[in-house]
Amino acid sequence: MTTTAATDAENSGAHPRFAEALRELGLGDLVRRVRRFPDATRTAAEAAAAIGCELSQICKSLIFAADGAPVLVLMDGASRVDLELVRKELGADKVTRAKVDVVRETTGYAIGGVPPFGHRTRTRVLADRSLLEHDVVWAAAGTPYTVFPMAPADLVTHADGILVDVRERTP
Repeated sequence: MTTTAATDAENSGAHPRFAEALRELGLGDLVRRVRRFPDATRTAAEAAAAIGCELSQICKSLIFAADGAPVLVLMDGASRVDLELVRKELGADKVTRAKVDVVRETTGYAIGGVPPFGHRTRTRVLADRSLLEHDVVWAAAGTPYTVFPMAPADLVTHADGILVDVRERTP
């Protein structure tokens, strides 16, 4: 990591790996828009309360295992992922939540701080269309205390995501 990236990451609170990923994607300006909070923003509810935005404006980055292979699902903070819809979308036999060690190994980040891109390894990314209902969404910046704003269409593009409908529907 460059000295500038390390300094920017320290100043913003963004995880250094995430700050470097932003720079590599040509999004270095975004490092300065990362917001750090004294209390955890680990859950969508905590993040929305800290930011002062709607719960659905939070972008959750969730790792699942589809037939054992990690897959990232980006979901709005007010919704839950329907595992059956994810299974069908991927053509998998079985989809489960990934174990904590798999999340860390795959992404390089701890649960509660996983950003939508800038991961240690490349995974398939499914992004629920519900994210597009807002002009701006907030996502984790690599730590359980930091978030950053981005237009949802740009976020999906930088995550190399495929837009899908995998939100759990209430009866």
